[in-house]
Amino acid sequence: MTASQVASLPLSAIAKATRQAARQLAVLPTEAKNQAIEAIAQALEAAAPEILAANAADCQAAEAEGMPKPLYNRLELDETKLKAAIEGVRDVGKLSDPIGIVQLHRELDKGLILKRVACPVGVLGVIFEARPDALIQITTLAIKSGNGVILKGGKEAIRSCETLVKAIHQALSATAVDPAAVQLLTTREETIALLQLDEYIDLIIPRGSNSFVRFVQENTRIPVIGHAEGSCQVYIDRAAELQKAVDITVDAKTQYPAVCNAIETLLVHSAIAPAFLPLVASALQKYNVELRGDEATLKILDTLPGANRWLVPATEADWSTEYSDLILSIKVVDSLDEAMNHINTYGSQHTDAIVTEDQATADTFLAQVDSANVFHNCSTRFADGFRYGFGAEVGISTQKMPPRGPVGLEGLVTYKYQVTGNGHIVSTYAGENAKPFTHRDL
Repeated sequence: MTASQVASLPLSAIAKATRQAARQLAVLPTEAKNQAIEAIAQALEAAAPEILAANAADCQAAEAEGMPKPLYNRLELDETKLKAAIEGVRDVGKLSDPIGIVQLHRELDKGLILKRVACPVGVLGVIFEARPDALIQITTLAIKSGNGVILKGGKEAIRSCETLVKAIHQALSATAVDPAAVQLLTTREETIALLQLDEYIDLIIPRGSNSFVRFVQENTRIPVIGHAEGSCQVYIDRAAELQKAVDITVDAKTQYPAVCNAIETLLVHSAIAPAFLPLVASALQKYNVELRGDEATLKILDTLPGANRWLVPATEADWSTEYSDLILSIKVVDSLDEAMNHINTYGSQHTDAIVTEDQATADTFLAQVDSANVFHNCSTRFADGFRYGFGAEVGISTQKMPPRGPVGLEGLVTYKYQVTGNGHIVSTYAGENAKPFTHRDL
């Protein structure tokens, strides 16, 4: 059955076909999976003009509907972003295959051997908003980890997603990977139906707002990895080096403000605030960043030239808002404890950083801030699967249980216990004359 024939089936039949294809994919050798990944990279390169044209049409429609700028920035797939995504495909191809790795090898008794072996999760249901490049990353990671994937993109990216999946299906049709292992859904009704398919889908990965992730978690029995929004903070300690602090703040806010690892709040120690705030405000104004300050911040900055154009009072809501735009809230704090308390209260447990030259202070921050990513003297924008050397990511998980932080191949792998004996029976090891186990690690 071709991919287009599968796509025309009812959703339960599509999920069943994906599960069958995933079972075949799960046992393919590394070389076969890598060949499929390289075929995808080549197909995307060949289809680049078609992909960019489809994305331009999506962007045009989104603009006409008044899509918010942060979402529009995520939707837009220009030549540079597409090239980076294809490079990411090839990076995943170069990674070690996580499947089949023996995590535990133990003799229970002579001739009775236990192994814990890494294996694919099965079928992933991935629901994402706006970002067509996420589709490329997720598909590649799924194939490398031996998983089937059912993708549900937002309606705003429908042309981009359909064109990308068409190229991926063409690529896979000439490889050992059944194209049915990768499926695309396009309607809102299918999202609700997808969440009920616990018979066929093993893991749901939503990427979007906090409310969207919560909605998914509350409407499915399938396990969910929550990849929600990021309300990230940088704390400038009293022992920070000023220029280093300015550079990190500017990068963390302006390098790509629409993404979840850009900062939304800047916390500044009161001892360094009078010297630091005018410097950082001046640097941020080169990027037209609106600043929302608490009372102490306003007092320091409102005498600067033109401050009335870019400086406004912060409200309580600002401390927990993800702007995904050139807006930054600023609060002056009197201690490290106050900064950490603010982050643990208002942050989303995504990525938070400290800038300080005091190692003991940094160590305390790294140990006590309860986030998936905690940084010292570097930009929060490094919280990314590609930058961590994972090749790509299916998203960043802010939940406590693993996988946490950027989720790459390891987050898409589970394990099974395999026991091999030679007629061994439990009765031998039970009762009055029970034989002892050796429990010897091999």
